Formats: sequence, structure tokens, C-alpha cells
Amino acid sequence: MTNELGIKNYDYVEFYVGSAKMTAYWFAKALGMNITGYMGPETGVRDRVSYYLTQNRIKFVITSFLQPSTYDVSSFVTTHGDGVKRWAVEVENVKEAFEKAVGKSAIPITLPRRLEDEDGFVDEAAIRLYDDAEVVFINHDNYNGVFRPGFKPFEQDFEIRRGDPNLVRIDHIVGNVRVNEMNRWAEYFNQTMGFETMLYFGPGDISTQYSALLSKVVRTPDSIIRNPINEPYEGLKVSQIEEYINEYHGSGIQHIAIATGDIISSIRTLRENGMEFLKIPGTYYDQLEKHNAGLPESERITEDTGQLREQGILCDFESKGYLLQLFTHPTGDRPTFFFEIIQRRKGALGFGQGNFQALFESIERAQALRGNLDRK
Repeated sequence: MTNELGIKNYDYVEFYVGSAKMTAYWFAKALGMNITGYMGPETGVRDRVSYYLTQNRIKFVITSFLQPSTYDVSSFVTTHGDGVKRWAVEVENVKEAFEKAVGKSAIPITLPRRLEDEDGFVDEAAIRLYDDAEVVFINHDNYNGVFRPGFKPFEQDFEIRRGDPNLVRIDHIVGNVRVNEMNRWAEYFNQTMGFETMLYFGPGDISTQYSALLSKVVRTPDSIIRNPINEPYEGLKVSQIEEYINEYHGSGIQHIAIATGDIISSIRTLRENGMEFLKIPGTYYDQLEKHNAGLPESERITEDTGQLREQGILCDFESKGYLLQLFTHPTGDRPTFFFEIIQRRKGALGFGQGNFQALFESIERAQALRGNLDRK
């Protein structure tokens, strides 16, 4: 199967933050990433600073402003706190992808342009997503430098001591939107970028005693890109989606799921690096072990359930396999953006529906500690 816009894969994710240097160093330490490139005054850019971080197929750009007049960054951080401004997909032809999307009513942000320097050129364009987020179309087939023009290799005379969690690639990117916006944005993806709706979780599908949400998952027909979109649903208390929208002050990108080939090793290393994760109650693993023992041997998980318990990793069985996942605490001061670490086994395609109850109850405990669970 192909996709209409010639999308090859997720490319990079750019964060707007209050201090790019501090955030980049923390990401490098906690996630075990390499600071590969840098853009700022030393490279001829006067209004902002950006660090380019890599690990296997994962690419992050961390950007902060140097002047109050750098309004796109300063206003974003003032309104939302640290968060994701844009994510990019690599496409075969930027101009064609952009024109197809805009021709089907995508909102244009950056017209197709070519950035050049002595190392070649990069083509890029961007369309609107959610409130003030963006999707970037990029092609760097003709570029041999660091990331894109404006960036230079990052030089450091020190070592960031951390373990390598061997995180591999972006699995999916999740958006949280206001009430009655989920269908609108799902249709936006489907109409403008040739996506299709893969899953729909309606009233009662994702809920706890206190809170609930609705969700749609859209994807390219070849499943190269898969993006869940969540909106709040009426409940007795404030759902995690409502808390996000209240604290973020709008619709935006809630979390990035990062795939690994060995989640037990990855989580153990991430914990040693200083990353914090949601706490899962021991009763969850009592039920998991009982369920796993009752399956035919060919369908059981191959991981040691004792190690899953030790590292707090969730497991969801599907018809085609099983999914292992765990979620970090919010990475910034506001309870908004976080990471998910995920491993798909035996062809699993879902997003952990069987874990929603335990996961959301864990999130609600964290909300209660912040004083954000009860309705005011």
C-alpha cells in the first residue's frame, strides 16, 4: 500500500522551551540521546538557539528564544509552557505533498522553500495542525550536513554520563483537543493528507470511575504514520485530557511514543538515567500473571513477568500479539507533555486499550497530588 503524499516516515520533532540548553542536556542525559548539532549566534543566527539531538532514527530539535521579539517561540512558551511546536514527515517531493494537502483544504503555514549551504539543500513546507502546532513536509536527500542549513556540528569538551536505552524510532504522536474537536481534526488528517480512521473509542470505551475520554486513531494507509486524537468526555472529575487543555491553554501534542526492541532493558536504563515513570499497582501484575498462565503456551508473553512488575511495564494482549508500554511523568513544569516507551510483539497494532484502566487510574493519582482532579 502507498500513501497519497509520498510520506516515507516520521522525521523530526521540534520542541519550543524556555531554555534550549538545559532541556537539551536533560534529554541527552535522561533519554540517552546525542547532541549532534547546534544553531545559534555562533552559527550566525541571532534570535534563537536550537540543539539537534539524535538516537537511532529519532530526531529532536530543542529551540528557545534569545529576544522577546522572537514572537513565535516566546509566545508559545508563555502560553503553553515547554512543548511540541511541530513534527515532520519525510516526503518524496515537498512541493507536490504541500500542494496536494493545501488543494484539499489544509491550512498553509510555510510555503515550499529550499534552504541551501555548502553541504547541499533541504526542501520543506508546513501546514497547520490543532491550534498553533504544525506538520512539516521535509526532504533532505540532497543534504550532507548536520540536519539542515543553519546547524553546525555540536562541539563539547565534556561527557554526559548516561546509559544507552537503545530507543529506536517514533511509533506514534498523540494530540489532545477540546470537546467536539476530535472528529474535525480526524477528518482534517483524512481529507488533506490521505489518512484513514483506524480505531475509534467511543463513550464508555475509555473511562474510570471518575473520568473518561473519546479517541480516534488516524493513519496513512500503509501505517507508516499513526496518530491518536483524544478529546474529553463527561465524567465526575477532571479527566487527563481536560487537565492537559487547562494547563496547556489549548489543543496540542500530548505525548510521543518511542519504540524499542527491548523494553525491559530500555526502561531499566531510563530509570538509571533519571527518567521518572507512572507507578502501576502490584495488583495489576497479579492479574497479568494469572491471565498469562491461562493462555496456550504459544500465546504467552516471552518476557519475564517478574521483570515487567519490577520495572512497572504494562502489557496488553491483542488478537495478533501483545503490546508492552510505560509512560513517563510530564517532562516539564506543567502536567502536559510526556513520553511513552513502547514495544510491539508478534504483530501487535493497537495502543494498549486493555491497559487504559490501570493507566488512567495511575494518572488520576498524580492529578490528585497536583490538586487538579476535582472539579472547581
